[in-house]
Amino acid sequence: MNEEIQFILDTAKEAMSNAIGHLEKELLSIRAGKATPSMLSSVMVEYYGSQTPLSQVANVNTPDARTISIQPWEKSMLQEIERAIMVANLGFNPMNNGESIIINVPPLTEERRKELAKQAKAEVEDAKVSVRTARKDANNDIKKTDVSEDVQKNAEIDVQDLTDSYVKKIDDIYVVKEKEIMTV
Repeated sequence: MNEEIQFILDTAKEAMSNAIGHLEKELLSIRAGKATPSMLSSVMVEYYGSQTPLSQVANVNTPDARTISIQPWEKSMLQEIERAIMVANLGFNPMNNGESIIINVPPLTEERRKELAKQAKAEVEDAKVSVRTARKDANNDIKKTDVSEDVQKNAEIDVQDLTDSYVKKIDDIYVVKEKEIMTV
């Protein structure tokens, strides 16, 4: 296969892989029934004048499926962490016991589960759009190459096969996430 065509295919594959990586990261922040430290991944804490991720100023863990425990490395950070969790507007009510912060994760209502499944579906659609954009870019690049029409057509077929396989991966990821969200 022509090196130029191979480069275009590799570039498209990388873009599609990045779309899936981004999707997986976004889906981690969508809460399914049980507590996970990643639920607080978006929380930024004011730490000596700069916004710092919560995970860099405290130990975040889950002693059980309904509880998140936050143990700051400096006791003076307790109020700041508590405020940051409230500002993040995640629907959590942090409790400060003077040593650590405990968050009881309430069980999801049916309505909230459907909202989260819809949110996950929107992320999935964004990922599919990214994959299709990568396909379009690759096909445009293939048309600009200086190779025979047959080679171009074969390359376009390869790009479509690649696109189909990534769209299927995205659908599979969604099926798993939806099941996770809708399971009580």
